[in-house]
Amino acid sequence: MFEVFEKFKNLVNFAREREEIDDELLDEMEEKLIRADLGVETTVGIIEKLRDNKNNVKPSQLLEYFKNEFKEILDNAGSSRVNLNSGDLSIFLITGVNGSGKTTLIGKLAYRFKRQGQKVLVAAGDTFRAAAEDQLEIWAKRADADIIRQDGADPASVVYNAIRKARSENYDILLVDTAGRLQNRFNLMEELRKIRKVIDREASGALAESLLVIDATVGQNGLKQAEVFKEAVNLTGVGLTKLDGTSKGGIVIGVAKELGIPVKLVGVGEKMQDLKNFSSDEYIESLFS
Repeated sequence: MFEVFEKFKNLVNFAREREEIDDELLDEMEEKLIRADLGVETTVGIIEKLRDNKNNVKPSQLLEYFKNEFKEILDNAGSSRVNLNSGDLSIFLITGVNGSGKTTLIGKLAYRFKRQGQKVLVAAGDTFRAAAEDQLEIWAKRADADIIRQDGADPASVVYNAIRKARSENYDILLVDTAGRLQNRFNLMEELRKIRKVIDREASGALAESLLVIDATVGQNGLKQAEVFKEAVNLTGVGLTKLDGTSKGGIVIGVAKELGIPVKLVGVGEKMQDLKNFSSDEYIESLFS
């Protein structure tokens, strides 16, 4: 995606010297944006809008035009602010496919909240993969957060017990890990719906965020993932992981445009501190830098 977006940027920069925006240029930009993982529907919408307004946009204005279009899409999806329940338990339901960086993001979130003076509990809801629980416990210990795990148990029962513990022991934050076995999609989605029902029943109003973790390198599969998880747990935001100099994560623009889901968190490295609040301005500048 990085190399393809570089070609798109170069095309935009070269086009600034042209006298007009013609159909050949528009078609070439469309092809490069699709290959840069923005999603077909999103890309076609952006290019068709430009095609309809090409007489009002000078070639020298193309860079700012695309920056403004991307920013509008990201901002219109909703607030990038991470929600918290003031003075009460805040539950974060974290979903995503295996390998997306879900466990790492949970560990970094736990670390952030602990640094803010919050009492944090982590629930190991991916009970079918022993390694997942072990990895989560390592991250919880690094963050100095508590963890509840019941190896091999029903995930919803783990979440139920975690909520009971969080309520009785006055935790501020409960971070719920979940499985991500898309190859067994039906069972996984039923499992997630069950977890969501337990949260809604046992801790009504406590769900602060339902986040999907997307790997910045995943490409257009990220849009399909978002569609599936949104249907199961009504996502409130995206956590974008593995964002660095070689991965731009352009698919989040498609997710924002086509599904109306805002980006809220960005993982930019392996350290505990390497979790940032999402800024559309900073993200767009990084795309074109």
